[in-house]
Amino acid sequence: MTTDVDLAKQALYNTTFDTYWLDSLGPVEDEPALEHDISCELLVVGGGFCGLWAAIHARQANPERDVVLIEAQSVANGASGRPAAIMSTSVMHGIDNTERMFPGEVEELEKLGRENMDGFKATVEEHNIDCDIEWGGEMKVSIGDQGLATVDEDYELYVKYGHDAQKMNKAEIQAQINSPIFHGGVWSKQRSGIVHPGKLVRGLKALALKLGVRIYENTPHVSNEYNTGRVKVETPRALIDAAKVLLATNAWSAGHRKIKTRVAAIRDRILMTEPLSEAQMESVGWKNRQGIYDTRTQLNYMRLTADNRILFGGRLNYFFGNNTDPALDKTPAPYIRLVQSFYRTFPQLKEEIKFSHAWSGPIGLTTRMAVHYQRYHGGNMVYAGGYSGFGVTASRFGARIGLAILDGIDIPETRLSFAKTVPNYIPPEPFRWIGAKITMYALDTLDEKGGWRKPWIWIVQKMGFPITL
Repeated sequence: MTTDVDLAKQALYNTTFDTYWLDSLGPVEDEPALEHDISCELLVVGGGFCGLWAAIHARQANPERDVVLIEAQSVANGASGRPAAIMSTSVMHGIDNTERMFPGEVEELEKLGRENMDGFKATVEEHNIDCDIEWGGEMKVSIGDQGLATVDEDYELYVKYGHDAQKMNKAEIQAQINSPIFHGGVWSKQRSGIVHPGKLVRGLKALALKLGVRIYENTPHVSNEYNTGRVKVETPRALIDAAKVLLATNAWSAGHRKIKTRVAAIRDRILMTEPLSEAQMESVGWKNRQGIYDTRTQLNYMRLTADNRILFGGRLNYFFGNNTDPALDKTPAPYIRLVQSFYRTFPQLKEEIKFSHAWSGPIGLTTRMAVHYQRYHGGNMVYAGGYSGFGVTASRFGARIGLAILDGIDIPETRLSFAKTVPNYIPPEPFRWIGAKITMYALDTLDEKGGWRKPWIWIVQKMGFPITL
């Protein structure tokens, strides 16, 4: 008898263990590495979404400002080339997380999130960035009846803070997407959807270059020091003398040893199917093509691509020492349980679906689950990071506020709590690894076995990690 594990292994037989988003585009020539000493007014470290948006904002605000961006490998090599890329209006990792962290500022943060999305859309349209944007909305779905209370809570928050949201019962949700395990949902319809992150990040790189940003790829930050009012940054073959430095390094936490005391590099795993046939698409439904995430303890999220592949993600893990590129995640074994979750979600595809790609990547997990700012060298160097999801659009917001903090500009946003505070401390190794391993195991088995896992997860959440959101 063929088991689900056997089927999963077969479905992963010819899989490419690398991100579909960049693999589907093919290689592009990197900008040259930095080979000689330079100076600049603003140095951005990190060539992902946050770094590119920061460089673009800086040049658009002041076309005369001398802006340099360095990237350790190639632009989008990190998390920006690997996400699900479900766009959300939230700048704080979801409206429920915003209510948890900043209950007195939710209305203002939701307003800023809508404005951020409008600015995001305007930039894409004005500069003709071809990135497969679809504005089908975002949807949270209940797995069985257990998640219906969470759906109700989210719906109430959406309505309270001015979103166009629809709450759906079992029949209504299954009319949207045909999965037997979905028993209800809430659909936020406006200013959200899906995007091709590889195309987007390459479009932002092209825009930054067009605006006059000097970009150096394959130029990692090695160290920095503060001297005579300037930040001196060492790279492998050259020094950079900068008036201001923005560290947009998220889970990599490059720039200062203290950053990692607030940020852990948790890995997230993703599957990408081969393109679905017309008959397969008909069996799934999904005509409005929403970005979807569910209410499972180890949640899954999913979306379609322009050529009707299903992206299916979830299953967190942590590797000792904040390892951001473990060899294990380039093998089938870590993806078997994720494939099994896919089968439970779409049993109609179980016997015939294959996965063209599977990959993982680090997210910058903090007790806040959203962007924060760490200030160094008298405020002349600022870390902007901690995106734990929704970073494709929230990074635009995070970069803009990070620049304002770095430049000492007093705007309403910098007076809000998120801009003035940092997440809770995270213990060092080996305690970080031990705690993470116990927590990941508890999450994997909580729904089936309960027991000690429930009080353990309760303790972890009391420490500030909203891991069942």
